[in-house]
Amino acid sequence: MTNLKRLSVIILLGLVSAGCSSPRDWRTASREPAGIAPAPAVTPEAVLQVYGADAWGWRGWFAIHTWIAAKRTGADTYTVYDVVGWRGRSGQPVMRIARDVPDRYWYGERPRIIKEHRGKDVDRLIDAVEKAARDYPWKTTYQAFPGPNSNTFTAWIAKRVPELGLNLPLSAIGKSYVD
Repeated sequence: MTNLKRLSVIILLGLVSAGCSSPRDWRTASREPAGIAPAPAVTPEAVLQVYGADAWGWRGWFAIHTWIAAKRTGADTYTVYDVVGWRGRSGQPVMRIARDVPDRYWYGERPRIIKEHRGKDVDRLIDAVEKAARDYPWKTTYQAFPGPNSNTFTAWIAKRVPELGLNLPLSAIGKSYVD
């Protein structure tokens, strides 16, 4: 091995070690709303948003976590559709459909909108997303790689609701599990 290759390996190992021993703690990381989603009280139209945020810890260097949030016309809350692996450790399904804050920080990482639909005909899209989510075959199974995981869930919905026009980024590891 050349000296340059050795140095590259040492630097890479140092970066990985630094990321693994971060002083950050997921228990105290922000889960506050990011202020991205339109407030239901002043937004009567239907809203459907697909979010992504860097994954927790060192995984965030190359991977994102995705979820979907929807508010029907005239609704005063959002419904969030997501998959989170650690729910399974306590015997819960990893997939969840619940009223929730649509644009929470993902354990300290600011979310960003990957796709958005608003207005007329969006309630029809929300109906299709709801059906696809309820038909998701891995409601109790989670595996970070190759899947099924949070990105597998979002990709499953995108495949069954092509009118969403959703193309997940390369960093949505697990999206190809449904192909």
